[in-house]
This record gives sequence, structure tokens and C-alpha cells, in this order.
Amino acid sequence: MESLYLRTGNKEYETLARFWTRIFALTFGIGVATGIVMEFEFGTNWATYSRYVGDVFGSALAAEGIFAFALESGFLGVLLFGWDRVKPWVHWVATLGVFLGSMFSAVWIVIANSWQQTPAGFHIVGEGMEARAEITDFWEMAFNPSSVDRLIHTWQGAFLAGAFLVLSVHAYYLRKGRYIDISKKAFKIALVVATIFSLAQLVSGHSSANGVAVNQPAKLAAFEGHFEKEAPAPMYLFGWVDKSSQTVTGISIPGGLSYLLHYEFDAPVTGLNAFPEEDRPSQINAVFQFYHIMISIGMFLIALTIAGCVQWYRGKLFESRRLLWVFSFAVILPQIANQVGWYAAEMGRQPWVVYGLLRTSDALSKSVTANQVLFSLILFFIVYTILLLLFLYLLTKKIKHGPYDEDEGNDRPFQKEVATSFSPDK
Repeated sequence: MESLYLRTGNKEYETLARFWTRIFALTFGIGVATGIVMEFEFGTNWATYSRYVGDVFGSALAAEGIFAFALESGFLGVLLFGWDRVKPWVHWVATLGVFLGSMFSAVWIVIANSWQQTPAGFHIVGEGMEARAEITDFWEMAFNPSSVDRLIHTWQGAFLAGAFLVLSVHAYYLRKGRYIDISKKAFKIALVVATIFSLAQLVSGHSSANGVAVNQPAKLAAFEGHFEKEAPAPMYLFGWVDKSSQTVTGISIPGGLSYLLHYEFDAPVTGLNAFPEEDRPSQINAVFQFYHIMISIGMFLIALTIAGCVQWYRGKLFESRRLLWVFSFAVILPQIANQVGWYAAEMGRQPWVVYGLLRTSDALSKSVTANQVLFSLILFFIVYTILLLLFLYLLTKKIKHGPYDEDEGNDRPFQKEVATSFSPDK
């Protein structure tokens, strides 16, 4: 939006950029407040884990602080408060700096997590519970077998979450007959982003699943509830896994998973029974459900964005109040998809905190009792709930206020436009 303002000189793009910067500031604040706690949790709750992977995990988090968070926070002040204090191109550079900083944060955090999924570029020093991993090849550690696929998938999920927030807010304005012209511009920008990345998620998700099949076959088997050691595997559209009887009740495409992995419907896929029971995910049905919820939402977002593009091509994008209504409430779907995707990835990795090397049951702090963990979780749940309610209150307040400052007359510039753009029957 800010780039379009610099290119065209259209003040409406500047107004949009200012408005969404205020929304971003709220999101950034809640992210910092909730993220700091996790830094301490590594030491308090996961002492054995921190000692085991400290050289690996610590280097990635240090890089995130030095190369990403410093870049993001360094330019944040100019982004938030420099609109009328620096030249437009300087402010654009600051905006780009914050954007790149957030992207680099994802790089190092996903690298750290991906190393736990597919460890590489290290050796083990010491024995028993005193053993720890040391980096032998930094770049092999960073570009471990799953990091690139997972990073791209995570980036795309973030773009979808942002795009659908913009779509939701401006669909709401359009339905209410407010800020019509400026909302049409913003809606089209966000629709392009959402369409590109909803389709791209399909490609990166497929690539990531292929990687899981090679590096974490037990996790992939849990994704589809596949138990047989080596047999063609169906792809379920939805279903329910009965772990005791090793059956899945639902609707599936016979040989669908085999085809996606090997391009043959009768190709064998490694099932859960190929692994000792203690090395399999314990919550198979939960992993199955979370994975399929993510897939279902992803396919719905593709259909929704394509439907929007079709209406745009036909010149009727803003005439269907039903479509605008769907976009208004679709904001929650990318959030759910991102969360359940992480649930599936992390629960599917169990019982390992570092895949094949360190079990979750061995990674926790031995001096921390279950009651202490429960008590702290309850306290954090209360504090985070308060923060969430405050965030939603402020977010709603800013959205209802609209893109224009009070001294710009808020709704007044658009009263004539509302009257001419929306007839009573619409």
C-alpha cells in the first residue's frame, strides 16, 4: 500500500498504509508480550532439553535476535512515528526493514524448530543425561532436510493470516456502506495476495508432506491414520481413527496418499506398525484431525479466493453481499489453520523432542513438579486471556474508528460516495 502511494501519489494508499500500520503495532505488541515468556520457559521447564540442544537452539535464537529482531525493532520507531518527520522514501525503507525483520525472525525460529524435526550438522559430546549436541556444520544445521519447506509453508500461512484480516475489515466496511472507494482498493490488494498464497500453500504443503514421508514416516502415517507396515495408503477427506482396532472410519480416496507420494495408486507406504509402539505418536486421532482440519481450511480458502477473483473478472466483486459476508468472517480460518498445522507437526513428532535422539519425557526439568507446571499454566492462561481481550478490544476500536483521523471528518468524505455506490436493494 505504501509502495503504491509512492508510485501514484494517491493519498488514499497513504491513508491505508497508516491505518494498517496502527493495526500492525497492536499485533507486534502482543507478540512481544507473549513471546518473551517462552525464552524463560526453556530454562525453567526444559533444563535437560536446553543443555542437550543449547549450542544448536541457542545459536539460532541468538541469530534471530541479532539479525532479525534488531532490524525489526530498529526501524519500528520510524515506521510508527516517522510519517510526518522523515521523507516518504525514508519511511518506505523503514517499512521494508520491519517487514524483512519479521521475515528473518521466522527464518531462525523455524530453523531451530526444524532441527528438532530433522537434526543435521552436529555431533554428540558426552554420554547419558550429560550428552549434548554440538554444531559441526552451521549451514548443514540451518538448511536441515525440513527447514526450507517448513519455512516457506510458515511464511505463506502468515501472509494468508494478514491478507484475510485486511479482506475481513474492508468487507465489513463495504457491507456497512463505509469508506467505499478506499476499501475497494484495499480489498483488491489483499485478494491478490490471498489468492497467490492460498494456491502456493498447496504446493509447499505437498512438498513438505513428501519431506515428512522421507524423514519422519511415523508422523506421516499418523497424519492419515495408516497402520499397515507396507501397504498402499488411502487419502482421507475426513474420518475418525480408532487406535485400539487400528481402523479409520470416514471417506477416502483409495490409494490417494500412495499416488501423492509415489504417483502410483498401489505403491506401498510405511505405516505405524513398522515402528515400535513406544516410538509412535500417542494421540494419533488428534494428529489426524488437526492435519485434516488444516487441509480442509486450505482448500476452502483456495475456493473462496478464486470465487472472489471470478467475481472481480466479471465486474461484480462488490455486488454480492453474501460473498462479502463470507470474507468478513473468514478471517478466523487462516488463524485456525496455522494453529492446527503446528499442533499436527508437534504432536506428530512425539514421543521425540529431538527426533530420534531425545525423548520428550527425558527433556523436562527434573526439579519442576507437575503441580508447579499446572499452577504456572493456570496463571499464564489468566494473564494471556486478559491480554487477548485487551488486544481484541483495541483492535475492534481501531477498526470501528476507520482509516481516517478525527480531523479528517471520519465518515464525511464518503457520504456522497456511499449514496451513489450502494442502492437500497443492495
